[in-house]
Amino acid sequence: MRNHTTYLALGLYAASFCCYARTLYAPHLWLGRLASLLLLGGITAHYYALLERSYGTHTIPYDDLFGSMSLFAWLLGATYLVLEAVHRQRSVGAFVTLLLFAWVALVSALAPAQMPPPPARGPLFAFHVTLNTWAYAAFALSFILSIIYLLQHHVLRSHRLGRAFWRFPALDVLDRMSRSSVYVGLGALAFGVISGLIWEHRLTGAYSWGDPKVIVTFGIVGVYVAYLWLSRNAIWRGARAARICVLNFVVVLFSYTIVNLYLTTFHRFF
Repeated sequence: MRNHTTYLALGLYAASFCCYARTLYAPHLWLGRLASLLLLGGITAHYYALLERSYGTHTIPYDDLFGSMSLFAWLLGATYLVLEAVHRQRSVGAFVTLLLFAWVALVSALAPAQMPPPPARGPLFAFHVTLNTWAYAAFALSFILSIIYLLQHHVLRSHRLGRAFWRFPALDVLDRMSRSSVYVGLGALAFGVISGLIWEHRLTGAYSWGDPKVIVTFGIVGVYVAYLWLSRNAIWRGARAARICVLNFVVVLFSYTIVNLYLTTFHRFF
């Protein structure tokens, strides 16, 4: 991960964060557009960093933990940028770009300079991993939006309104953006699981339904489906549904780390 394009991506993410953060206090049309363009530039540079890593290992660039973490960050930025364009809201960009910068910097610092090339696993495996990682990124974005929702909800109830508070989207907009992220995540995860099952059956002739990774994944899907249903219910919509989304992402992180590293036998990291 330590290459010139990675450092360029970090610089662009940092510059984008500065522009996004500035617009929280003094909205400016062209500064907001510049923030989005800088984020797009960071995503582009990050893509070429992943490509260089792929050339170096002679396989997909996310077959190991550090590569998957880098892909996670790239997909998080790309998903946010699409949602920003759809919902026309830039006020949460500062949180996303700050996370991107910190995440990519951490991966770059911890990843070894040279990685032994893992065995090739074919395009179906790459498709499975990409979609699953995209789902994690979409769920992370929903987590960020839910956190902002809960903070804004708390500030409204306390009647202590700061200047930056008014720059955030309305609660209903945050709720719609969060649900959009979950829909994207569930769609990606559904196709990712299907492709993974097909790949596993081709490899072993069976399905590992009892694998801890599979069990936790179906649990995550069930809770997010419940979140989407409850977020439209008059009693549960709002802060209660947002808390469900936040807590379920903790389970996603558990699946991404502890389950992948210690509990599963078939999945390496995903």
